[in-house]
Amino acid sequence: MIVSQTEFRGALLDGARDRPLGLVDDKGRAAGRRFDVYRNNVAVSLTDALATGFPTIAKLLGEENFKAIAGVFLRQSPPASPLMMHYGAGFPEFLADFAPLQHLGYLADVARLELALRRSYHAADVPPIAPDALAAFAPEQLGSVIMTFAPAVETLQSPWPIHAIWAFNMADGPKPDAIAQDVLITRTEFDPKPHALSAGSFACLTALMAGAPLGDAAAKGAEAAQDFDFGALLALLLAGNAVTSLTLTE
Repeated sequence: MIVSQTEFRGALLDGARDRPLGLVDDKGRAAGRRFDVYRNNVAVSLTDALATGFPTIAKLLGEENFKAIAGVFLRQSPPASPLMMHYGAGFPEFLADFAPLQHLGYLADVARLELALRRSYHAADVPPIAPDALAAFAPEQLGSVIMTFAPAVETLQSPWPIHAIWAFNMADGPKPDAIAQDVLITRTEFDPKPHALSAGSFACLTALMAGAPLGDAAAKGAEAAQDFDFGALLALLLAGNAVTSLTLTE
């Protein structure tokens, strides 16, 4: 009897399923306890990969709860790649839809932040502009400058204090306040860093990353918040090696 890949994978990821009929070793013996050991090792490896990729979520849920929830997820979402560093791309959406966790609405966005940090970590390395590169333009030209951003740059917008939750759990930050937070992720060296954005910065940054010139993007930020500080956002981008080129609109 030939065991299909679908049947094998289903039994491998679901400990409640019976061992596939017809599954034997090279000596024709039925795959009994050895299959169970292999199945357990696979589940443990995938759970560990999720815990590594989402350490804040693992801490928020606690070890036993996280293992149980990871077990549900891995049965629904087997790896699409042999590279475990990419496993769990669908975990934030899973958390958002998982009924037992609906009372913890912030979990999905915190997971999105951790996934964005992982993408930033693995993104291509592109040299940033020099810190004084903007000085090459005349003052009247600055509003027409277009920025290109490093592949490691990520942005998120959330109705939850996702940066504060991350910092409280992973960086000894203060207890989070119940506020919405937008986040910019930059990578100056090897490790990405999340930054909580001030009012209006997300609107400006979204425009910049869509190819708007500095003047138009600054106007978007000012429309979003009266106290928008364009200089502070610009300093954050330059300090974070987020900008890789500057060009003038025609």
